[in-house]
Amino acid sequence: MTGAIFVAGHRGMVGGAIYRALEARGVPILTRTREELDLRDQRAVEAFLATERPEAVIVAAAKVGGILANTTYPAEFLYENLMIEANLIHGSHLAGIQRLLFLGSSCIYPRDADQPMAEAALLTGRLEATNEPYAIAKIAGIKLCESYNRQYGHDYRSVMPTNLYGQGDNFHPENSHVLPALIRRFHEAVETGAETVMIWGTGTPKREFLHVDDMAAASLFVMDLDRATYDANTDPMLSHINVGTGEDISIADLARLVADVTGFEGDIEFDTSKPDGTPRKLMDVSRLSSMGWRASIALRDGVESTYEWFLKAGTLREA
Repeated sequence: MTGAIFVAGHRGMVGGAIYRALEARGVPILTRTREELDLRDQRAVEAFLATERPEAVIVAAAKVGGILANTTYPAEFLYENLMIEANLIHGSHLAGIQRLLFLGSSCIYPRDADQPMAEAALLTGRLEATNEPYAIAKIAGIKLCESYNRQYGHDYRSVMPTNLYGQGDNFHPENSHVLPALIRRFHEAVETGAETVMIWGTGTPKREFLHVDDMAAASLFVMDLDRATYDANTDPMLSHINVGTGEDISIADLARLVADVTGFEGDIEFDTSKPDGTPRKLMDVSRLSSMGWRASIALRDGVESTYEWFLKAGTLREA
C-alpha cells in the first residue's frame, strides 16, 4: 500500500494499535476525531471520503463495552454500530475506494456454537442475549462487505478478533471488558488494602484473549494479502477471517493471573447471582494460520505490559 489509509477510530484501542503499526511502516495515514467527523452522519462521511479519496479504509471505529454496557444500552449499541459501518462501507463504494478492512468481533457466533468457533458457524444458531445488538450490527457489517464485493467487485475484507486487551484499553469500573475490569479491580484492592475481591459470575466461563498489537499485525497481514490468496482462502458468502490465539483460559484462572501481576494476595470470591455470559468463546484460527500468521504475545506478558501502561497512563485517576 502506497497511498493514504483512513483509519476510522484511530483514538480507540484497536484503531490506535493499527495507527502505530502503519506509522512504523511510514504509510500516509488519514484520521479524523469524532468532533471533526461524526461517523454516524451519512452526508458528512460521504463528503469526507469523496474529498480525501484514501487508497483504503480501515473500519476500527465502534461503540464497544462489556456485559453491563451492552445490556444497559442495547439500542445505542445496535444503532450506532450499524450507522458507522454502513456509512463507511457505502461511502467508500460511492468514492470509488476499492479496498476496505472491517473489524468485527467473536460475538457474531451463536452462544452454543461448537468450540473452537469456525467461520462457518456464523448464522447457525441463537446469539448470546447479553450482546445480541452489538453482534447483529457486526454481522451486518460482514454481509455489507460481502454484498459490495459480489455486486461491485470491490475488495472489502473482514476480520473477527477474539477478546482484545492492551494499551489504550477502557478501564471504566462499569463499562469495560473483563480483563481491564479485573486489572482495575485488583489494582484498587492492592491500593486500599482490601482482603477480598469479588468477581462477577461463577468463574467457569472460558475466554480467549489477544493483545491489541497482535490484532494490528494480523489486520495489516490480511490487508497485505494479494486478492488471489485472500479469495482462495475465503468464500463470497463466508469471507470473514477469525483472529485469535487459539487458546483460552477460565475467568477464575484469569483473575488469579491478574491478581499475581498486580500483587494482590487476598481472597477471590465469585458472585454467582451475576450473569456469566457465553460459556466458552474460543476461535478456530486455522484459516489465518494456514495463510502464515500466528499471535506472538503470550497472555502473561501481555497482561504485565498492559498493567505497566495502565500505571504510567494514570488511567485509574482519569476514568
